[in-house]
Amino acid sequence: MNSYIESTSFFGNVSAEELATKYGTPLYVYNERILRNSMRTVSKLIQGYRYVANYSMKANSNLSILKIVNEEGLNADAMSEGEIRLLMKAGFSTDRIFFVPNNVSSQEMQFAIDNGILVSLDSLDQLERYGNLDRGGRCAIRINPGVGAGHHSKVVTAGKNTKFAISRDDIDEALEIAARHELTIVGINQHVGSLFMDPEPFLQAVSNLLSVAQRFGRLEFIDFGGGYGVPYHKLDNEQSFDFENFEVKFKALVDEFVSTVGYTPLFKTEPGRYVCCEGGVLLGRVHATKDNAGRKYAGTDIGMNVLARPAIYDAWHDIEVIRNSEIITDGDLEKVTLVGNICETGDIIADDRLLPKIKTEDLVCVLDAGAYGYSMSSNYNCRLRPAEVLITENGDDKLIRRRENYDDLFSSFEL
Repeated sequence: MNSYIESTSFFGNVSAEELATKYGTPLYVYNERILRNSMRTVSKLIQGYRYVANYSMKANSNLSILKIVNEEGLNADAMSEGEIRLLMKAGFSTDRIFFVPNNVSSQEMQFAIDNGILVSLDSLDQLERYGNLDRGGRCAIRINPGVGAGHHSKVVTAGKNTKFAISRDDIDEALEIAARHELTIVGINQHVGSLFMDPEPFLQAVSNLLSVAQRFGRLEFIDFGGGYGVPYHKLDNEQSFDFENFEVKFKALVDEFVSTVGYTPLFKTEPGRYVCCEGGVLLGRVHATKDNAGRKYAGTDIGMNVLARPAIYDAWHDIEVIRNSEIITDGDLEKVTLVGNICETGDIIADDRLLPKIKTEDLVCVLDAGAYGYSMSSNYNCRLRPAEVLITENGDDKLIRRRENYDDLFSSFEL
């Protein structure tokens, strides 16, 4: 069995056991070198034109990671006032923040307007609301390109069955609303979905969006969205997303558009998962094993409150087993269902998975946990959220978010 942890020297100068002993489990661990490499990959996706990658911070909103994103020169997307505030705290100037919400209140819109942050509107109602707040202002609109993609129906954000974006059939009405409020639509954006490994649906959406762009006159920017996948089955040698071939096809579409319209807007993308997924893992401790009706279970402290993706999307995460600081890559394998400590039948990390034989007190390392891990965590069952640690480029460990305590859990109650 391969080991991602070993092949990447993920934990730097420390071992998984040392980290677990020092910070407790469950524990999110991020590798700065891997994070920065992913950021640099997406920052050069479109060559030969003005281009910027906007980090979609909903994937991972840790302040230290946002500061790294800022250092690497990426801009950022925000989906809420809270995300805007975090980005500002991380040092992003407001002209590098793009507010791309859906179904938000006038108060949230006004916060963005007051701070000089460009807003994208994803429905006619939201465009009307914005026009009432910022007559004569500048905005963007989110377009449904008619094509969706993603690893699960719940993460497909374009096409026929989605709550997101303005239909291409409604563009004329959107232009009428904008004209009535003297709004200037300076850009259009889209997002087809998350975690696609086949680029063809995305490229079709790019083609569709570029066609739509010609209905708006001279735009300042066109934002193609993100969603590029990462190999969650990497221990089975799943191949990484083929950026080299993707870039060639992507650029050909952009070249054709620029040649047709005779001007060159700023081009943007919105990577989130790709930036931080492979740069994060989740460590947990095995506290019990049992056999139920011939099925083996290994009970850990990684509940669905800590990692929600398997429960929500039936998402796959590769698992490595660590015993006495050694990663078990050989020996007997057996089928085991890895579960957490939440009172829900669906609290399953890995279902009937072939893994090295697991013993109580082993560590399990959940791979590809850097995206939509901590950011989707909760206090369900009154469990505390875990700590987050960064392995710096020099291999040292640095606490970047402390573990919650019970005072945190009770702090918002009014008694």
